[in-house]
Amino acid sequence: MTRRSAVPPPVTAVLDASSRWLPARLGEVEDRLRAAIVDHGDPLGEDAATTLAAGGKRLRPMLVLLCAGEGGDADRAVRAATAIELVHMATLVHDDVLDEAPLRRGHPTVAATSGRRRAVATGDLLLSRAFAMLADAGDARSVALLAEASVALARGELAQRHDAFDLGVSEERYLARCRLKTATLFECACLLGHDDEHLREFGAEVGLAFQLLDDVLDVTGPPERTGKARGTDLLDGTITLPLIEAARVDRGILEVDLHGLDTDSAVQLCDRIAATGALETVRTRALEMVASGKRQLESAGFEVEQRQLLALVADGVVQRYS
Repeated sequence: MTRRSAVPPPVTAVLDASSRWLPARLGEVEDRLRAAIVDHGDPLGEDAATTLAAGGKRLRPMLVLLCAGEGGDADRAVRAATAIELVHMATLVHDDVLDEAPLRRGHPTVAATSGRRRAVATGDLLLSRAFAMLADAGDARSVALLAEASVALARGELAQRHDAFDLGVSEERYLARCRLKTATLFECACLLGHDDEHLREFGAEVGLAFQLLDDVLDVTGPPERTGKARGTDLLDGTITLPLIEAARVDRGILEVDLHGLDTDSAVQLCDRIAATGALETVRTRALEMVASGKRQLESAGFEVEQRQLLALVADGVVQRYS
């Protein structure tokens, strides 16, 4: 069973409100995650284990399990939930290689401790284990859904790289990129649990809100909460909605040379963004997305507890960043 101390408060709230089946199945997911990365030799197995030990919110596996429901095929749901978390872990390892990130969740990244080549190989291992787990069970539908989502993730990452340091990026371009890079995996999680277009929309809205609020948190910090330096996105040249919104109010931001930022000037730019009121604007947009997603649940045909728990997951996204 999942230990309450091992998960963040928004997830704990869902577990506490649920029947016993959900914590038990999340515990099975944790067991399968550990089993998926053992016996792959040193050093990749160790690096994969370190990535797993860093923890996480497990929002995507929880969405799979909740959408599948208590009465669904438990083994298939747990397997799919494990696979999507392995893919998510892989993308984080690969992102840290591209970003040359020293920290992830307050811990040194695989790229920082083991080098870029081993980090790439570790991410590849996690990806391969995810698809092997589904393929071994003959779950062709889940393989197709997760493969489609993985392609979207790659496209989103390429779009982000293409847009780096370009202060002319539009809000529409930013949102399209976020749909690919973040929301797609939330959509996939819901559809892995249950095939329903209302759930796809729910996942998309919650995933977009998650990314918007994560971008706000990069501006606000503090590092002890985020596990990374304040203004990391700015230092990487990543154009986010807080920056886009701030530039509408403070046009001088468009003249800032993002290439020339250092840690101190990035913090100063964060303060400048916050002073425009952009963060409140973006938070409001995210809240609207969560509310829109929750409305989709009314048409999904679920029983009351299932709808309530999914709504709690959506609320937890907001709570995490409040």
